[in-house]
Amino acid sequence: MKTGMNLLLWTTNVNEDSFQLISDLGEIGFDGVEIPIGEGDEAQYTAVRTELDKLGMGCTTVTSVDPETNPISSESSIRDAALERLKWAINMTAAAGGDVMCGPFHSAFKAFAGRGPTEDEKKWGAAVLRDAAEYAESMNVKLCLEFINRFECYFLNTVADTKAFVQMVDHPNMKMLYDTHHSHIEEKNISDALHSCKDILGHFHIAENDRGTPGKGQVNWEETFKVLKEIKYDDWMVIESFSADVPDFAASINVWRNYASSRDEIARDGLQFIKKMWSSV
Repeated sequence: MKTGMNLLLWTTNVNEDSFQLISDLGEIGFDGVEIPIGEGDEAQYTAVRTELDKLGMGCTTVTSVDPETNPISSESSIRDAALERLKWAINMTAAAGGDVMCGPFHSAFKAFAGRGPTEDEKKWGAAVLRDAAEYAESMNVKLCLEFINRFECYFLNTVADTKAFVQMVDHPNMKMLYDTHHSHIEEKNISDALHSCKDILGHFHIAENDRGTPGKGQVNWEETFKVLKEIKYDDWMVIESFSADVPDFAASINVWRNYASSRDEIARDGLQFIKKMWSSV
């Protein structure tokens, strides 16, 4: 198992200005970082990969889509744009040396229809993501879909939703991301949820209920880590926390306050917490 830190706690655009931060996270003990993919070009991410290689660290990436690049849109032109957007993000992931691209890129973030998902939307989305998974496999990048809570998305909110959709995509390179923040809101039984998705679980986000320091909130961590050991999970475990100190991004996800005394505290204490829990269960 490898531990990572999602850089969205500090920035939405990882470049040479982030190199000292990445080095500091390596010194703390992280095996890698999770890089947001939303802007930039191949040269930028190739430079990040060079720095990561120098530090002996790895990376994963996270991305999302908007209404103009929505895989479940009824308009074929928008679905085509969605596939191109995902291919671009996959290319940037490969340039950065990432082995996983995760996120809620199954549908446009915070775009609601006033109803639940339709069968047509599921078919449209599955077709787009099957093509994306095929392309990602050729680039040695694994895709991991993230279900998110009902206040941010109407398409995939639970493990059961996501498992059914991944099965509809029907490609070996399409897996699922499990995020403890969203599952804390949506799942009735953590053990049942994790056991049910063990065959498609490809990535894991450690996220507290308030998006602060892991272990200092209400998530049922003991049960979570216990089941992860039972199902023999051994891929990336990435801390995902957010801060009001990144104003534009914070506003987009409704983060109006800080949840810890510092971002360094979240990283340092969060990693210590992961190691403590993993060894104790």
